[in-house]
Amino acid sequence: MAELRLPPNSRISEGKVHGNLEDAGYPKKVIIYRYDPDSGENPRIDTFYIDLNKCGPMVLDALIKIKNEVDPTLTFRRSCREGICGSCAMNIDGTNTLACTKAIDEVFGDIKIYPLPHMSVIKDLVPDLTHFYAQCASIEPWLKTDTPVEQGQERLQSVEDREKLDGLYECILCACCSTSCPSYWWNGEKYLGPAILLQAYRWLADSRDEASGKRLDALEDPFKLYRCHTIMNCTKTCPKGLNPAKAIAEIKKKMLERQGL
Repeated sequence: MAELRLPPNSRISEGKVHGNLEDAGYPKKVIIYRYDPDSGENPRIDTFYIDLNKCGPMVLDALIKIKNEVDPTLTFRRSCREGICGSCAMNIDGTNTLACTKAIDEVFGDIKIYPLPHMSVIKDLVPDLTHFYAQCASIEPWLKTDTPVEQGQERLQSVEDREKLDGLYECILCACCSTSCPSYWWNGEKYLGPAILLQAYRWLADSRDEASGKRLDALEDPFKLYRCHTIMNCTKTCPKGLNPAKAIAEIKKKMLERQGL
């Protein structure tokens, strides 16, 4: 009989247990994915018991408490703590979100924390976003114009045109949406994914930009754009409440419009 085994570094084992229920006045069990590629060991799941009476309200507060007081080797990204930078994006309770805006009270039962799915892991909860950022750079996310303006003058737009950017400019490139998309899991090398396509549409929708034709030419590819099957995972998981699926649909509409369809 054939036996199938997961490849090395894919078999998750039980890890260490830190603390116990009796030591905490208001206990909460936190389960965290741990992986250090330099150790040569398989990933493990560590368990921590924390006292919520001595912890801040957000999941990021729990992680900081664990790192400061229990295990200083725990590795994760953080910066603004206000949902602006996107550094602390991770999978919490089965959903991609930001640890700094995810309240502990919103998690029923144990808090289970994993890195963003389907990404190479640098260490613990830190995914490798090198390819993701390279894809962002490929769409040239900056204003491109040929019309000169006088020195010191701004490129103005109407209130109505400015409103078209609402729901687009707020994207913080946390990668929560892209790493929740099965199409991005399967075709990540070629498919740009929801986050990058949302950014692409942000510049297509900007009335001040004069490179719409070239931008659409760059996206006219069977994989870059058309791997989206409107599963809507991206919209459901976005911690900023944005709608990448709608932005992708708008890009497809622009493709049809310039073909006269």
